Amino acid sequence: MAAAGDGPWLDDAAGRLVRPYTVSNGRTRPTTALDLLSQVMVTGATPLGYLGPEHTQALELCRAPVSVAEIAAQLKLPAAVTKVLLSDLVDCGVLTTKPPEFHHNPTDRSLLEAVLDGLRRQL
Repeated sequence: MAAAGDGPWLDDAAGRLVRPYTVSNGRTRPTTALDLLSQVMVTGATPLGYLGPEHTQALELCRAPVSVAEIAAQLKLPAAVTKVLLSDLVDCGVLTTKPPEFHHNPTDRSLLEAVLDGLRRQL
């Protein structure tokens, strides 16, 4: 029995009925460099050719800028598979991507210290 809103791809007892790497045709490397925090958004172009259900779902999620990690969570797919799907959409011109703002400085000491302090307070 499929859960409400999950469509035919999920089953309450069995889980995902299609293996994640089947969705990406076994590909594990995207053609576009994507970070988990990269922002993607639709361009408004019409896709040429057939898009699978996961491609279509990803496009619907990208109407406003959204991170790769958020899309992976919404699609319930591993990040590697999601990156391949999004890369397909970038390659056909229907998605645009923007690297995370901190791309050149990924470590902000004050942010890391604040996270560490928060974790210490939880213990």
